Amino acid sequence: MEYDVIIIGGGPAGFTAGIYVARAMFKVLIIEKGVPGGQVAISDIVDNYTGFIEIKGSELSQKMLEHVMKFEIPIEYVEAIDLWKEGKFFYIKLSDERILKSKAVILATGASPRKLNVPGENEFYGKGVSYCAVCDGAFFKNKVVAVVGGGDSAFTEGLYLSNIVSKLYLIHRRDQFRAQPLYVEKLKNKKNVEFILNSIVKEIRGDKKVREILIENVKTNELSRLELDGVFIYIGMVPQNQLLKNFKEIEYDEIGFVIADETTRTKVEGLFVAGDLRSKHLRQITTAVSDGAYAGTFAVEYVQNNF
Repeated sequence: MEYDVIIIGGGPAGFTAGIYVARAMFKVLIIEKGVPGGQVAISDIVDNYTGFIEIKGSELSQKMLEHVMKFEIPIEYVEAIDLWKEGKFFYIKLSDERILKSKAVILATGASPRKLNVPGENEFYGKGVSYCAVCDGAFFKNKVVAVVGGGDSAFTEGLYLSNIVSKLYLIHRRDQFRAQPLYVEKLKNKKNVEFILNSIVKEIRGDKKVREILIENVKTNELSRLELDGVFIYIGMVPQNQLLKNFKEIEYDEIGFVIADETTRTKVEGLFVAGDLRSKHLRQITTAVSDGAYAGTFAVEYVQNNF
């Protein structure tokens, strides 16, 4: 089946792009392999998206989905496993073996949680190791957990967990944080929270589930054990750029995020990159929505001028 624009990724960037394309009366499709809303859907509270003083991430993502459905934009809940271009057209192979054809493509696949890459992390995933407090926090009611990281995600998810668990340790490799001061202050005021700074997790241990972690102080090299029930890891994101392997023209930053201009255009004609996948200084819902608006607008312009 042929489309004017296919959008891969159903988060804030992809949804917004879809709305802009649909408003131009172009044939558009959104492909999403997971939960609609992306990272927003698994966030607890969003308090920095203009117009909503405070809203649950799941509720905000539902509102975005409803907005998309208002424009009758079709969504395929399937994984895109390959992407290539022949002549002027793009082709997308899906996990169910179908191949779709499109005049333009907007890639809004985002990023996934970065791993610690320490012994025990993979072994105990789902058995005490988690990357999503909203998803798994309820399993740790009145238990002891650690949050690893020093950015906004570590602190917002730590705040969420602090209302569930009996004790929370926040472990960070430095004594300064990237998180917004407001979040830092809120977590510091929690009586059941303790900070372990200048420290890294060296190993996650247990039997059928997590029982303890091995911690190293990066200044003294001293090793210590910490008994707990769960480890929540928030140390950054890994760009989901695998679909670009066939495009040698694409440029990446040092981490692997895609370099595109502010209009979200890439070096490949007709291919746009929006949201967390794009290399930029700030990854927030607002910047993802902005990217989506640009991508949708300029994808429409590209199709109008080239077909």
